[in-house]
Amino acid sequence: MGKPLPLKRVDDGTMYVSEAKVYPREVSGRLQRLRHFAVFVLLGLYYGIAWISIDGQQAVLWDLPARKFHVFGLVFWPQDFIFLALLLVMAGLSLFFFTALAGRLWCGYACPQTVWTEVFIWMERWTEGDRPKRMKLDAAPWSREKLLRKGAKHLLWAVFALWTGFTFVGYFTPIRELGARLVPFEWGGYETFWTLFYAVATWGNAGFLREQVCKYMCPYARFQSAMFDRNTLIIAYDERRGEPRGPRRKGSLASVLERARGLLSKQDADGWVAWFARHQSAASLASGARGTTSVVDAAIPVDAREKPTGDALGDCIDCTLCVQVCPTGIDIRNGLQYECIACGACIDACDEVMAKIGYPKGLVRYTSQNAVDGKATRVLRGRVWVYGALLVAIGTCIAVGIATRSPLIVDVLRDRNALYRTTVDGSVENGYTVRLINKSEAPRAVRIAVADAPAGIALAHDPGIVALAPGEVRSVALALRAPMGTARGRVDVRFAVSDADGTRLEEETRFFAPP
Repeated sequence: MGKPLPLKRVDDGTMYVSEAKVYPREVSGRLQRLRHFAVFVLLGLYYGIAWISIDGQQAVLWDLPARKFHVFGLVFWPQDFIFLALLLVMAGLSLFFFTALAGRLWCGYACPQTVWTEVFIWMERWTEGDRPKRMKLDAAPWSREKLLRKGAKHLLWAVFALWTGFTFVGYFTPIRELGARLVPFEWGGYETFWTLFYAVATWGNAGFLREQVCKYMCPYARFQSAMFDRNTLIIAYDERRGEPRGPRRKGSLASVLERARGLLSKQDADGWVAWFARHQSAASLASGARGTTSVVDAAIPVDAREKPTGDALGDCIDCTLCVQVCPTGIDIRNGLQYECIACGACIDACDEVMAKIGYPKGLVRYTSQNAVDGKATRVLRGRVWVYGALLVAIGTCIAVGIATRSPLIVDVLRDRNALYRTTVDGSVENGYTVRLINKSEAPRAVRIAVADAPAGIALAHDPGIVALAPGEVRSVALALRAPMGTARGRVDVRFAVSDADGTRLEEETRFFAPP
């Protein structure tokens, strides 16, 4: 069949390649049902959690003016940002873990760009019709019908985007209060700005930019390949089975798995993929199946080949449905490309076609490159175990930290205006400000004392019981005093703050006296 063609990306040196609009075709299948389930669950959580209340308090509320962050009955303060840091590290490790294990699952099923784009495409189908109708409508001149359909689509998009922005702000301002102030319009400046900003961003990204966000704006598409190896589960086209592609009548030809031809060699299959990339079929051209990534450099001559027929054909019938259903418009038969978001639409489309013509499913499947090449696959490997262990460790630290965190925060600030001062009776005195924060939603009564009382150091005046309202921040001015001569130079001391529930916190500071 000729010398195999080397594979090389075409690069014209530009930072952005203008692409024709992608019209993803609707497809059904197990993976698409899973995607739709993920969309409903994730959007349900986003739009629903803001309306949940626990004991009269919004379940999730980031109260920035009060510097309090309510999360399902727990109250976090800026001093608890260690948990946020650990959570962000955990999120990053989760991305590495799932990418190394199963490719771009995040992109295909959970990324906000994917989730909102899917909903916007549904609304587009409701108003403009299926793929052929949308393509015909865009190509047609403006008319009453076109204006009404386009107007209805953008109206739905705008309402949904505004609701998205409203919900976003509702996580920072109590959402019921925000809704009550909508009519009459009594929103503050930042509430109005962020609602509109988030709405416009949603409308633009999910409505117009779509695949452009994934291909050009998202950095993950560029570096995710560093987490791939030949054991990573990816969406792969079995070119050894599928090539050379071509149409045939149903029942006229058995699958290569059932006839003597068998699978091609890897080199021969690569050569056919390259040949078809340069010699597209009428079906490919009619469907706009040019993809976004070419596999052949224009300068490389293509060897002369006869278009295959009959028993020489592989299992791919060149229906191009795998391209038509792709939300980024690529041809998965050209190999794995960074534009692929692992949504699995091409798998469902190909499996449906294979079932109709009586061929085994799996021509396009979720597998590893090693498996496609007929080699052993080791899914649970070193990097997966390391990422998993780190995730478990960090998750355990977060859980233990939250479960054992103190309901009080104690900060001791020493008076920096004077190193020390001498009282009338000759004692040495240092001034302090003890800052108390009640992190719980219940009132607390605390007592402040000096732990161990080194070198005769004691409170100049006992403040008695300090009452703290729920969430209250209070500063208490105190002084420590020591008889002259009992303390010299710098002495380490600790303030002890305790309450009736047995909570006791100690905060270390310094006491200075004459040398």
